[in-house]
Amino acid sequence: MMPHKICALLAKPALLLASVTVLLSFSSFADEKLPTQLEDIGIDDHTGSHIDLNLNFKDESGQNVKLQNYFHNGKPVLFFLVYYECPNLCNMVLNEAVDSLKEIKWSGDETSKYEIVAVSIDPKETPALAQTKKQSYLKVFGRAGDGSNWHFLTGNQAAITPLANEVGFKYKWDEEQKQFAHASAMFVLTPEGKLSRYFYGLDFPSSDLKFAMLEASQGKIGTLVDKIVLFCYHYDTSTKKYVLMAGRLMTGGGIVTVVFLGLFFGRLWFLNRNRLRLQRG
Repeated sequence: MMPHKICALLAKPALLLASVTVLLSFSSFADEKLPTQLEDIGIDDHTGSHIDLNLNFKDESGQNVKLQNYFHNGKPVLFFLVYYECPNLCNMVLNEAVDSLKEIKWSGDETSKYEIVAVSIDPKETPALAQTKKQSYLKVFGRAGDGSNWHFLTGNQAAITPLANEVGFKYKWDEEQKQFAHASAMFVLTPEGKLSRYFYGLDFPSSDLKFAMLEASQGKIGTLVDKIVLFCYHYDTSTKKYVLMAGRLMTGGGIVTVVFLGLFFGRLWFLNRNRLRLQRG
């Protein structure tokens, strides 16, 4: 882990405590059965699958909407399954996402680059609560413009259950704790509603997030430099990170070299031809 990442973790006591707790739990009880509360909890990777964009929810103003309202114009979608009254993990996931987005610099209007869609897994939560949550994150982010690309939705169980199944999000209500038991992740989807990348846990590196959005948009967002840089990187499924590909880098470098040499010798040829014309004249 890079030094700046270590510093970032140390600067967030709640995140550090949660991480240490998880590590100690796995190291101490690796051979024991999971607690009942954590059975059947997790996230299955459904990369390449599509979600049903015809599922109905309510937006922050209480209007009936379909998911397809937020999948359009070549923009990738950052997608979250959370609940707005979650006392811990959901807030951490959204906070980490916002922190990562703050580090990404875009040229032009940021609202045109991506959509953010959060859906509550609690059918009892209301649009008013979703509106409050949205406004709090717009304030924290600080550069979302009119917030037209941020969406916090609520819905009934008939819509929540199939959506959770489609992205592989397994959760359940813990009656003893009076809260939902669930894992944490951010999903990156294409404009067509296909699951493109999964970001697990509570660490969303800004460079990887930007690459994932560029990839999901199929080059429809970002600058030419962004697209060239993405060409040199490859998504490693074992580490869930984007890594530099030496072969692609050499190929890209070779192309640049050929173009440069072509321009250089072309200019020499042009200057030499002009010189000969002047001598003949």
